[in-house]
Amino acid sequence: MSNHPIATVAAAPVAAHEPPYYAVVFTSLRTEGDNGYGETAERMGELVKEIPGFLGEDYARTPGGLGISVAYFRDEAAIEEWRNHLEHRAAKRHGRDHWFERYSIHISKVEHSHGFERAHQ
Repeated sequence: MSNHPIATVAAAPVAAHEPPYYAVVFTSLRTEGDNGYGETAERMGELVKEIPGFLGEDYARTPGGLGISVAYFRDEAAIEEWRNHLEHRAAKRHGRDHWFERYSIHISKVEHSHGFERAHQ
């Protein structure tokens, strides 16, 4: 999954999709400093969009360093393709060595999805 630096622009949640699909939740606590993280996160964000079945990603980071990324995929094959992507694998190894104090990954099947958007006049 990709991780993005703290966003400085307005963001919107990923739109609801027709279930079933999958959510990959990556929760992390970063080490101090950027150490090349931002550039790699941007690159991973570009690469994951090339994975057939990638539906989008929601991301947030607290001032204390806790990051939560939820990437949505149409099926388990798309998740597996991203997990095994060579450049992504290298970034994950580097992340364990340099960027993360700890992280957890949870994969869930989404069986219900809906959204809301306020009409602006």
